[in-house]
Amino acid sequence: MARPKPMLDIALVGCGAIGAGVLELIAADPALRVGQVLTHAPDAPRVRDALARLAPQARSLRALAPDAPAPDLLVECAGHAAIEQHVLPALERGIDCLIVSAGALTDTVMLERVEAAARRGGAQARLLSGAVGAIDALAAARLGGLEHVRYTGRKPPRAWQGTAAEQDWDLSALQQAQLIFSGSAREAARRFPKNANVAATVALASLGLDRVQVQLYADPAISGNLHRIDARGGFGELSLSLQGRPLASNPKTSALTVYSVARALLNHAQAIAI
Repeated sequence: MARPKPMLDIALVGCGAIGAGVLELIAADPALRVGQVLTHAPDAPRVRDALARLAPQARSLRALAPDAPAPDLLVECAGHAAIEQHVLPALERGIDCLIVSAGALTDTVMLERVEAAARRGGAQARLLSGAVGAIDALAAARLGGLEHVRYTGRKPPRAWQGTAAEQDWDLSALQQAQLIFSGSAREAARRFPKNANVAATVALASLGLDRVQVQLYADPAISGNLHRIDARGGFGELSLSLQGRPLASNPKTSALTVYSVARALLNHAQAIAI
């Protein structure tokens, strides 16, 4: 008789809009256990409240304790700085990691450090698809020869508040769609680190950060985040348009990002995974 799959012990990095949303989606699955939540403010009331409701078994910490048993998996949902602070040490310890903040890897040095840490630890860093689809198709098409990939992102003006776009445009006064960036995926993710993780993910799955072209718009005519991918190559042609709803608690992030993380975790518990 086959033995049941053991419970997956998870360390979750971040308990903001994405982290709390993930906790809510996986809370009822008995095969998943969030044992640690790593956050810069472990005693904050919002963190205590979220864990009390969704993961009462979890300990809230600033970092993994080096002398404590290692979790089976570390899941990063906390932004670019978390790669340095949490992902690299985990990979060195042999802990597999799921990464939401793909934009951090537009820094060539950081990308090399993540790869080196994973190799030294015998672990794997996996980038999640986040707010967009077709990533599996792009990665497969790359093997057959991709010739062109373009990503176009449109978000409501309020989603660009607090970014470099405010230096050039009065976002609250826009009456029509405004192109706020055109260039490579690498530069897009550097200039808009909280908004352009999708561009980095598309690029890393396909032609690379310097060959994928990106256009970003602030568009007052839309209420959600609109993503479009166009690609062609030896496989044929691909066009994908997806309008995702932003998280109510953070308009810079698509709700699909939360679902992407939860799906990756729930797949571990399924007998058949897609």
